[in-house]
Amino acid sequence: MRVFKFGGASVKDAASVKNVGHIITNFSDDKVVVVASAMGKTTNAMEVIVDSLYNKDYDAFRAQVQERKQFHLAIVDDLFEQKNHPIFDEVKNIFNNLGNPTHLPIAENYDFEYDQIVSLGELISTKIIQAYIGLNRKDTVWMDARQLVRTNNNYRYADVKWDKTESLIRDFVAKHSEKTVFVTQGFLGHTDESFTTTLGREGSDFTAGIFAYCLDAKDVTIWKDVPGMLNADPKWFDNTVKLDMISFKEAIELSYYGASVIHPKTLKPLQNKGIPLYVKSFVHPENMGTVIQRSTEHDALIPSFIFKMNQVLMSITPKDFSFIAEENLSDIFKRLASESARINVMQNSALSFTACMDIRPESLPKIVENLSADYIIKYNNDLELVTIRHYDQATIDRVTTGKQIFMEQKTRQTVRIVMKNS
Repeated sequence: MRVFKFGGASVKDAASVKNVGHIITNFSDDKVVVVASAMGKTTNAMEVIVDSLYNKDYDAFRAQVQERKQFHLAIVDDLFEQKNHPIFDEVKNIFNNLGNPTHLPIAENYDFEYDQIVSLGELISTKIIQAYIGLNRKDTVWMDARQLVRTNNNYRYADVKWDKTESLIRDFVAKHSEKTVFVTQGFLGHTDESFTTTLGREGSDFTAGIFAYCLDAKDVTIWKDVPGMLNADPKWFDNTVKLDMISFKEAIELSYYGASVIHPKTLKPLQNKGIPLYVKSFVHPENMGTVIQRSTEHDALIPSFIFKMNQVLMSITPKDFSFIAEENLSDIFKRLASESARINVMQNSALSFTACMDIRPESLPKIVENLSADYIIKYNNDLELVTIRHYDQATIDRVTTGKQIFMEQKTRQTVRIVMKNS
């Protein structure tokens, strides 16, 4: 069994869905689980639909539902020459039920309602993909993750109940042993009461890890519009290099520091069973891509650069000039957490605690006001934080030329620099 995950960009239109079908045909000797996201930017659009419903802007709500309906029907129309194919009615019925006025009484729990509505993006996407693959192959079946991935009821950020999930997935595959292509939804799960849950944004990658773990898969491939994992974001860095092979440990480290690689929740179940993860291009599926696996011997071959922009560097000193101790730090962390500030780098001296943080612009004045009652606050904003894994002095010089450095921290493998244009 192999697990393939296709994100929104890889199923954004009819041509993309055809490409998915083409990729699947290259693996006709394998059983494949296809995990798919919502098409294109549908998840964002469905979030807007939820907001319109909660704001009781029913005209906007219906218009947005209609827009998503037409978007998907246009894709279906391009994919299926037979205009009486059942998929047309399936797509229409899902959106008609969503836009029906009888749906307007909504749950008080926003996160619950979010999961019931936003999840429809993956539902529709996978129904279309499975129907298209089924035009040429009768050995394909649609799987409903809302009946297979068991979670708690922490809506929007549900936690997986692994034992029950493994049992449900294994039983389904065993009952359809004659099938070789299984199409299911990323991002989705269900509670003991059969209410739909979601696993958090980027949850589709995690779903691929869940199915691979439960089925003891040979490997997982995440298909992207890049040749593999790069050593830096091309948006911030010139002359990027593809990482051919890295370890699970390295991928988790890069993700922690802010790289847009694979989420640690995806990697953990794969690491536990030693299932390799490939990141490959759906544009050039024949190319090797990147493989993430157990061995660490290739990790230090190429330095990796992670850039985080719009950082705030804040120094916090007790007004009575008492030493920074555990009691002060606990109080500071609590106040920062109350405004959802995320600390990326921190250090302290006898009298001062300094942290580089992600802070929403609207929260910065509140944090300063909150802390100023007991502390002297100094801060700089609009900074950038660069993290370099497997650095040397040449790589440090490359990113700091023409920059004013505010903070620098080094370990054996990693340097983190807070800086700003001079």
